Amino acid sequence: MQQDQLFSSVNDKPKNQFDLGKGLILEVKENYPQTAILSQNGIVIKRCKLADKTAKKLLVIEALEHGAMKSRLASALQMSRQTIDNYQGTVKHFGLDGLVKGYDPSVSKSVRVQREKHAQHNKRIPGNRARQLEQIRREKRQAREEQKHEQSVFKFGYEDSAILVEAENQPFSEQHDWEPSRYAGVATYLVVLITEWKWLQLVMGYFGSAFKIFMVFLLMAARNIRSIENLKNVRHREAGIVLGLRQLASKPKLWQWFYNVSDKGRSISLLSDYFRYQIRSGLVGLQFWFSDGHLLPYTGKQPVHYSYNTQRRMPVPGQTSMVTCDQHGRIVGFEIHEGKGNLKQYILNLGKTWNDDLPYSAVMVFDREGSANSNYSKLVLAGIPFVAWQKNINTEQLSGIEDSKFDEPFEFNGKSYKVFEDEKVITCDTVEDTEIGQHCFKLRHIFIWNQSSKRKTCALAWSGDTNLSTIDCARAILHRWGASENTFKHTKERHPLHYHPGFKLVESDRQEIKNPAVKQKQDQIKTIKKDLKKLYKKLSKAKEVLNKDGSPRENSVRERIKKDIDNYEAELDKLNGEKKALPEKVDPTTLEDYKSIKKIDNEGKNLFDFVTVSVWNARKMMVSWLRSFYSQDNEVVDLFYAIADCHGWIKSTKTEVIVRLEPLQQHSRRMAQEELCRKLTNMGAQMPNGKWIKIEVGESPI
Repeated sequence: MQQDQLFSSVNDKPKNQFDLGKGLILEVKENYPQTAILSQNGIVIKRCKLADKTAKKLLVIEALEHGAMKSRLASALQMSRQTIDNYQGTVKHFGLDGLVKGYDPSVSKSVRVQREKHAQHNKRIPGNRARQLEQIRREKRQAREEQKHEQSVFKFGYEDSAILVEAENQPFSEQHDWEPSRYAGVATYLVVLITEWKWLQLVMGYFGSAFKIFMVFLLMAARNIRSIENLKNVRHREAGIVLGLRQLASKPKLWQWFYNVSDKGRSISLLSDYFRYQIRSGLVGLQFWFSDGHLLPYTGKQPVHYSYNTQRRMPVPGQTSMVTCDQHGRIVGFEIHEGKGNLKQYILNLGKTWNDDLPYSAVMVFDREGSANSNYSKLVLAGIPFVAWQKNINTEQLSGIEDSKFDEPFEFNGKSYKVFEDEKVITCDTVEDTEIGQHCFKLRHIFIWNQSSKRKTCALAWSGDTNLSTIDCARAILHRWGASENTFKHTKERHPLHYHPGFKLVESDRQEIKNPAVKQKQDQIKTIKKDLKKLYKKLSKAKEVLNKDGSPRENSVRERIKKDIDNYEAELDKLNGEKKALPEKVDPTTLEDYKSIKKIDNEGKNLFDFVTVSVWNARKMMVSWLRSFYSQDNEVVDLFYAIADCHGWIKSTKTEVIVRLEPLQQHSRRMAQEELCRKLTNMGAQMPNGKWIKIEVGESPI
């Protein structure tokens, strides 16, 4: 089974199922009455009888709102593309009433009488909708042609906040003939981000003409350039024409661009809008979300909170990046925590934050760090389904389970597994932030037997309202750990994941530190225990000396050792009592020669990671497209990077930007390259100034 597939799928698609794009599937049942079922990522969105014209119109509109391709929708419903455009235009200009308000043939068969009747009662504009839309489109087309060469200012933004961007500051505003560029392949990322994520529109809506630094970050993430300082090795003109900036600026100017953006403090809102858009648009999976924490080390001299280095198995100064991915490795969201992150609270907040934007609750999958009865209780009370590894398992007890109990076999990543399910009752004594004193609930106990390695383990799950089988739960927990954990490893290899531009430190809100007096008591206790160990050893070797009456001699070596042991044990009890009386943490301001703890400001890091996430998800999408053009599945990722790293030539005219990539040598790889570039061109990426982006493959035009 392929690693990026969570569940087995049937290769042969039924004839009555139509792929509309964005995970949308339209199934048309031919039996009477003819019915259409629209679903996205396996979740049914709408059903309707095709004989009902009003229901059919609403089905078309809802499919378009979810991102369906018009040509595929028209083919599936056996209707013209123009009709679908008319439906969409009617809703845009006249609302749903203008679309669904029909005519009643029982009153009159005269179209004129029907229109007059509905115009009076429903306050609708009389006339044929198609002709009215035709007139509106004609007027808009004329207005665009009149303003095409006169417009000098563009407006970007949402709702009440609009930002003006002058025409000369627009990307690709320069016109030039063919020029070579060794970074031409970066344009593939830009096309996908503009068309699928509305990325440039989002960035310019928040920062206006300051969008330029995001284009620079795009180049860095796409070509694995590890810092702004390393841009000194980049050909400025060649990079500038790919990014639409004429020429890449010098290092001082780049830092000026960066601080103009980061000083606005809009990164959290930008990330929220970006994550919400890709969730609502179906650009990421919604069934399983895998969350994990990853170290962001700090090597400066200022005192900061400590995170944990899993590889070195020791605490180190730094932060923790909490990242959530779907089952295909696409990043759903991230959040940076000070010091050692709180994975349990992050998962709980994640489910609550996106609950209103999801058609159903996503199943949270996490490792043993999030395993705790109190955390399970909070997730169950919040109605958030989850699957997690069980913590502190008894290996000997698991190995003693009879093999016959594992009655459900399956394969995953080329390995054979068997599973069975039981129940586990959990009782949580206290639940924070609730009025419940004790919470008792049942969890699904999933036992997994890896037949390849002869190892057995177990997981815990709570499915809530979701319909998850035992094998589904087992696949979910196996999908992102062990041999399957590749998202963060590959991200670190391909992108500057740890780069933090514009380091800035502020006072931390968490100033409490471990009480140094407790450490002092621990050292004293350790010393006494060490001395006691030596005395016990001497006592075992000392001979007992008796008086004539048989009583032990008081001045003997053995008796003196016993007295020393009693004194040390009394001192040990005293120190343990004093240690328990001390608070575990104290405010450093109450101590002498203290240093306040600093917090790393993550505004610049959030902006850079926003671009890194965008590039990573765009790469995932293009690799999935390449699989249909190239038969060697184990080489498709390397093929994509070969295409994205291609040299080429760029030409900018009044109406379009043409990017020509140099052809790959091997015939099958070149054919896949041409198919991908053809698909990217047909997506119709348009810059804010009206220029279209075209990507092709060919020989040098110079």
